[in-house]
Amino acid sequence: MNTHAQQDEALHKLRHSAAHLLAHAVIELYPDVQVGIGPAVENGFYYDFLREHPFTPEDLEEIEKKMRELSRADIPIERVVLPKSEAVKLFQDMGQTLKVELVEEKGGDEVSNYRQGSFIDFCLGPHMSSTGQIQHFKVLSSSGAYWKGDESSHRLQRIYGTAFLSQEDLDGHLQLLEEARKRDHRKLGMELDLFSFNESLGGGLILWHPKGAAVRSVIEDFWRDEHFKADYELLYSPHVAKLDVWRTSGHTEFYDALYPTFKKGDLEYQLKPMNCPFHIMVYKSRQRSYRDLPLRWAELGTVYRYERSGVLHGLMRVRGFTQDDAHIFCSGDHLEEEIRRTIAMAVHILSTFGFTQYDVFLSTCPEKFCGALEDWDTATKALEGALRAEGLEYRIDPGEGVFYGPKIDIKIKDALQRSWQCTTIQLDFNLAERFELSYIGEDGKQHRPYMIHRALLGSLERFFGVLIEHYNGNFPLWLAPVQAVIIPIADRHNDYAADLAARCKDRGLRTRVDSRREKVGYKIRDAETHKAPLILIVGDKEVERRTASLRVHTQGDKGEVQVNEFLDKVTQLIHNKSLSVKI
Repeated sequence: MNTHAQQDEALHKLRHSAAHLLAHAVIELYPDVQVGIGPAVENGFYYDFLREHPFTPEDLEEIEKKMRELSRADIPIERVVLPKSEAVKLFQDMGQTLKVELVEEKGGDEVSNYRQGSFIDFCLGPHMSSTGQIQHFKVLSSSGAYWKGDESSHRLQRIYGTAFLSQEDLDGHLQLLEEARKRDHRKLGMELDLFSFNESLGGGLILWHPKGAAVRSVIEDFWRDEHFKADYELLYSPHVAKLDVWRTSGHTEFYDALYPTFKKGDLEYQLKPMNCPFHIMVYKSRQRSYRDLPLRWAELGTVYRYERSGVLHGLMRVRGFTQDDAHIFCSGDHLEEEIRRTIAMAVHILSTFGFTQYDVFLSTCPEKFCGALEDWDTATKALEGALRAEGLEYRIDPGEGVFYGPKIDIKIKDALQRSWQCTTIQLDFNLAERFELSYIGEDGKQHRPYMIHRALLGSLERFFGVLIEHYNGNFPLWLAPVQAVIIPIADRHNDYAADLAARCKDRGLRTRVDSRREKVGYKIRDAETHKAPLILIVGDKEVERRTASLRVHTQGDKGEVQVNEFLDKVTQLIHNKSLSVKI
C-alpha cells in the first residue's frame, strides 16, 4: 500500500472514531436523543440525531467540551460481536429505535458493534483502540437532515466535525475553512449582485441578474467559439418530451431525480433530466453512413432534476441547470482519437479559466452493467490509451463506471486546493442499443455506433459558483461583469466621462460611468467593493489632456494614462484572456 493510501486509511479510521466520540458526548449530555448514523466523509465526519429542538451554537460548544473530556479519559474502544437477536434487544432496551431499524435491515446473523465506556454503536469499523487517540478535532456546525434521505421520514439534526492526525494539519484545515467562508459564492453572489434565489419560485431555481448574466454570456461565447474550432456542430432541443422517450432511455427505471410527469389530453410528458435522447433523435432523423462519422454535436442544454431540499446548496446543487453537453457518435476505429481530442479540449478550456491542477480518475466496469464485456474492455483501453497519450496522470477507480460504460472524470483544484467535478467523458453501450442506432459500414452492413457523452465545464451554474470562490469574486478582466468604471470628479467632468465611456464601449469594454453626486473617495471605494478591475478617474487635468487616471483593482494607483494606448493594452489583455492585469 502506498503512503497516500495509508494516510487516507488512517484519516478515515480516525474520523470514523471521532464520529462515535461525538455521538458518545451527545448521549452523555442529552440522554433522550436518538442516534442515527455517523460516517467519516471527505475532510471530516458527521453524526445524525433525532431531537425535537435544533442544536444551538452553545450546544455545539458543550458537545465539543464533553468530547475532549472523553478523549482525556482514554476509554478503550472494543469490538463486540452479538447475535442479531441480542443486538436488537440491546438497542431496544436502550430506547434507540433508529439503531434497531438499522440492525434489522443491515445486520447479518452476527452483528458487529463498537463499545467505548457506556456508549455502544452498531458498526463494522475499524476504529482507534481508545478515545485518547482522538485528539485533534473540532465540532464545526449543524444542519437539518432526513432519516435515510427520505423527506417523508424523521427530520434529524446533523452535527459536522473534522479531525486530523496532527494539530498542525487541523489548524491548517480550519484556516482553509475560514477562507472558504469569506469566498462563499452565496455571500459574494449577493454582494456583487450576480444572482439570487426566491422561494416563491421554488428552491434550487436560479435568477441570473444582469451582472451574473454578463459573465455567463462571456463563458458561453467562448465555449461556442472553441467548439466551432474543434469541428462541433450545435444543437438546440426542447425542455420536455413524451414520457415514452424516457421509458425507452431507461430514466424512468433507473433515475430517481425525475420531476413528476404532467398530462395534456391523452399524452404524458416529462421535464428533461438529460439531453441525450434529443441528440439521439437527431441522429435517427436519417440513415447514417460510416462516411458521416464521427458526428460531434454540442448543446448548452438546460435540464431539470428534483434534488431533495436538504442537499440544495447555492449554485453547486440546484434543480434547474444548464449543461455544456455534447455527444459524439463514432465507430470503434475513431474511439481513442475522439477521446484524446476531448481530453485536450477540456485541458485547454479549463486552463483558460485558470484551472491547471487536476485529479483524473478512470472508472471501470461495475458489478451491474449492460453490454458485452469485450466492448467494456475495448472502451476502457481506449480511455486509458487517450489519457496516456495526452500525458495525464490518473488513478483507476475500480468498479465505479456507470452501468452503461466506463468513464473519465477530471476534478479541478481551486485556489484553496478543493476538488470540483467538471469534465466527464463517458462511453455508452446502453442508449445506442435501446434506441436501435446504426450506421452503414464500408461492408454495406448495419453497425452499432459508439456513443460518447461529454461535458467539459459540467453545469454552468456550478462552474460559475466555482469561479466566484476560486477568484474570490475578483474575476479576470476578460470575465468581469463590469470591466471599467469611470468616475468624474465633478459634474463639469460628466461630458468627458461619457465620451470616454463611449470610446471604451466601442472597443468592447463593459463600462459604466458613476456620475452620482458623491465624494470621489466614496465612489472609488464602491467600485473597489464591487471588484471592478479598472477604475478611470477624470478631473480638470484629465479633461484638459484628454487622459485618465487609472486604478487597477487589488493593485492600486497606476497614474495617468493615454486613452488610446490604454485601450490598446486592455483589449489585447481581453483578447488573450489574460488572468492578470499588467498595464
